[in-house]
Amino acid sequence: MSYPVRTLPDVIISALNVTAPTAALAEAAARVARLLPTRPLQPALAGVLLSTDERGLVLSATDGDLTVRAWVPATVHVDGSAVVSRRVFGDTLAALGAPEVRLAAEGSRLALRTSTARFALPVIGEDYPRCTGLPPRVGEVCGADLGKAAPPVAGAASKEHALPIFTGVRLRSDGERFTMLATDRYRMASVSVPWRPAVAGARVDALVPAVVLAEMAKQANRADRVAVHADGQLFGLAWADGDVVVATLDTLFPDTQLDRLLDLAVECTIEVDADALAGALDRAAAYAGPHSRVTIGVGDGILVVRASDPLAGEAEETVKASVRGDHLTRSYQARLLAGALRPFACRTVLLRVQHGLRPTAFTSTPAEEADFDLRYLVVPMRPTGEA
Repeated sequence: MSYPVRTLPDVIISALNVTAPTAALAEAAARVARLLPTRPLQPALAGVLLSTDERGLVLSATDGDLTVRAWVPATVHVDGSAVVSRRVFGDTLAALGAPEVRLAAEGSRLALRTSTARFALPVIGEDYPRCTGLPPRVGEVCGADLGKAAPPVAGAASKEHALPIFTGVRLRSDGERFTMLATDRYRMASVSVPWRPAVAGARVDALVPAVVLAEMAKQANRADRVAVHADGQLFGLAWADGDVVVATLDTLFPDTQLDRLLDLAVECTIEVDADALAGALDRAAAYAGPHSRVTIGVGDGILVVRASDPLAGEAEETVKASVRGDHLTRSYQARLLAGALRPFACRTVLLRVQHGLRPTAFTSTPAEEADFDLRYLVVPMRPTGEA
């Protein structure tokens, strides 16, 4: 969803003059760029607004749907503001070796000065779009929990924008848990982290672009506590030195269907070292053919990973496992299986295999679930020759 771009005609440039640590300023510029990569937009949307407040220097940027802010401690000599190209600004800072840099307005340019160099960036001569403010605060989560949980869930979302609902992560709060869920129809990932509502009954229910949420979580990972802000159309995260606000996607996932997928009817339960299985899968994938089909057979205390293709050849490898239930065989697309195993690196992963083409669930073992309760579902491929 896009919002009308409101402009601030008076912030193109004013008497800005500050001194800031180069490394901190370069890192803040890079954080903004990761969320808002430069695209062939109208010039104002490719800019970054530099302004001052009581905390120092503020970097703000927006593309109409997404607003990013980053704060950098700075010595403010003269309050002011300026808009420059965020690509040129970030690239210049990244190349500087001086410990401090001074930013000063000089007519229609913003000068970046060190003890031995001066760079003058043209000020963007168009009205700058007003950056969206944070919606109401509804609760908070631990930054480390968010940084660990969000990326693997976001990775299960679709990259195909023809169906926008599947490019998002469903965010819901319930009691003391904050749940994230994503699916591309062939796999689904769900995880919850501890949640502290701002007031009794405060809730989150939103669908947020997966790519944006993953980067937001990575940036908030260093924060002890991350404030969650939400209303019907906007979702935001805020921490000590930054915040991000994004427009939510319009349509939510159907809850009943999702709950039915998470209700498992298990035929076979397997405990296996995730790294060992991932290694065997990686070696077999070279032989998986154009459809990337890898087959896993369950035996007594082992999994047999197989792949074959008339042109590529054949691969077969056994992996030790603890098996309870029926001996069976399932085929998967190697890419989806690798994605399901990746979040469980250096852990024992629990596979719950269901009947037929019902999805196989990947979870932590009961001893580890309290620490990391990710649930990852992968739909098997139809047996060869089956319509």
